[in-house]
Amino acid sequence: MPTGARHWFAPAAWTAAVAAVLLVVFPFGFPNYDTIYALVWGRELAHGMSPDYGAALPPTPHPLADLLGMVTTPLGDGSIGVTMVIAYLALGLVGYLVYRLGSLWFDRPIGAVAALIVLTRAPYLSNGLRAYVDLPYIALVLGALVIETRRRRAGWSVLALLALAGLLRPEAWLFSLAYLAYLALPAVDRSRTGTGGRLFADRRKWLAGMSALALAAPVLWTLFDWITAGSPTYSFAGTRETVDTLARQTGPVDLVLYGPRRLGEVLQWPGMVGAAGGVVLALAFLRRRSEIGVAAAALALAAFAALACAGLAIIPRYTMLAAAVLAVFAALGLLGWRLLEHDHPWRRAWQGFAAVVAAMFVVWGPNQYDLLHRVDVDLTNQGEIESDLGDLAGSGAFEPLCLPISVPNHRAVPRLAFDLEVRPSDIVSSSEQHQPRRGYFLKPARPFVIHNFILDPNDPTRFGTVVPAGFRPVARNRSWVLYRLC
Repeated sequence: MPTGARHWFAPAAWTAAVAAVLLVVFPFGFPNYDTIYALVWGRELAHGMSPDYGAALPPTPHPLADLLGMVTTPLGDGSIGVTMVIAYLALGLVGYLVYRLGSLWFDRPIGAVAALIVLTRAPYLSNGLRAYVDLPYIALVLGALVIETRRRRAGWSVLALLALAGLLRPEAWLFSLAYLAYLALPAVDRSRTGTGGRLFADRRKWLAGMSALALAAPVLWTLFDWITAGSPTYSFAGTRETVDTLARQTGPVDLVLYGPRRLGEVLQWPGMVGAAGGVVLALAFLRRRSEIGVAAAALALAAFAALACAGLAIIPRYTMLAAAVLAVFAALGLLGWRLLEHDHPWRRAWQGFAAVVAAMFVVWGPNQYDLLHRVDVDLTNQGEIESDLGDLAGSGAFEPLCLPISVPNHRAVPRLAFDLEVRPSDIVSSSEQHQPRRGYFLKPARPFVIHNFILDPNDPTRFGTVVPAGFRPVARNRSWVLYRLC
């Protein structure tokens, strides 16, 4: 096998194997609300139209996700399949990259335990198997961290991955700027630190190139908003409006009150205690090995805090990058004593701490099983409802297509827009907007749908909508009843 092929074979095989196991254990993944919207908006871009942001409570657009929707448009319904393949592979890749970081910073057993911690935390599985953009974003940032760990001041390769990540999440903009500042510091021998010195003989030109790459994501996102929405700050303003609508925690006070709790919802108590102790022990006894990891975790938490103070939501999903890095230190807390000399005075104390953390994981085991079981049940139930909605749309029940279409809440909007190839604003959320007198009316067929089709606990939706006068049933399945008055 060629050297280049061998270099990529292990991570590719690792990622594919983990993705295959996840597919067997959790076979009912589906694209979430935000991701289906990205496919719809990408299709509109492919057809030369601006994305339709006029429906009820649209999500924040992410340029790279919309680009995926655009390039997969020729596949039709196959774009959902491509999206889910990426989702499963992204989860597997995150697991591999956490393992790789643990191996590079410490050793392989620590990397393996760190990957196991991440791949058994419910938020990674719940969000990853719903194809949220956060998992590909985390994979890109961790990939950049692996490159920098292997070759300090790697330069353009790190910034290139962060630029792609910055088209999915704005936190990566801060990482790029921090890394640029680090690159701007004088190196001992610039000509021998990374490829940047070889590509740009002149240091000023080299820094100018790095600066352009670091600023690429925020500039491109701003231009994307300006072109598609007419406002360079559309994404930021729209996200803050959604935060207010859904009454989510935000701001510096809520950050102090709820930020640690949200991180704890990802790592859970054993992981939090293990990570905290692991960081302290690493800085005390393995400082050189752990410096880059501690800096990465601190930067990820600082980015989360900065956006929370700027008005974005304080939710567990936004802490998952920091949690992935901290999982390495939780694994270090369990196994790091092995890296000390046998006669080290703190080796026995570290073993005691490891025993306590291991006992916490064991005691927490039933709770963790319940959390994972809840992920499986929710994916199965919500996937069933999503599938029934797609089946109804594909059955011909909406023919002739007379608009608008009324749906019980905004969650059904992007799926119907995708399946029926209509604009999202042609679909009305009857619980949040004015109920039209004509068109189609979609109603949940049973309480199961009402219970499982809520987008957010603070969702303003109410399912008490009554079928308008004159509408007659034209189709139904186990989840939905369709009425029409054309």
